[in-house]
Amino acid sequence: MSEQMHPAAPHHLPFFIPGADGSDTLMVVMGIFLVATVLWVGTLYWKLHSLPERMAHKSQKLQFEIVAVLGLISLFTHMHIFWVAGLLLALIDLPDFGTPMRSIADSVERIADATPGAAEPVAESGPGGGPDVRTPAKQEVHNHA
Repeated sequence: MSEQMHPAAPHHLPFFIPGADGSDTLMVVMGIFLVATVLWVGTLYWKLHSLPERMAHKSQKLQFEIVAVLGLISLFTHMHIFWVAGLLLALIDLPDFGTPMRSIADSVERIADATPGAAEPVAESGPGGGPDVRTPAKQEVHNHA
């Protein structure tokens, strides 16, 4: 059997009309377009969703872990308030209270070791049996007093 066009059909058919063999070119093209669009929109969604985490990581924020957890919570619960909170937290610089407190604690420890009227420290053995690395600093403080 040869495939002949119906005599009433026009001689030039548009490309989106299915052929006599059942092949539908427009459906194949639109299927490929749909898959590509879904992949592109999904990639755009993931980029947007990870925006607060990337911002906090890029600027070396102290609250990076909190921002990351808020992003995961918003991803799994579909509650946008967690994403907004993570974005705001990524934009805000929290003050570093740990470094000054550590410095104060070290200074207070040095002051406590340098009390006037205390006996000269005896060379203590440090870890591994060697001399204590803080002994010269203690003696230096006592010599200036």
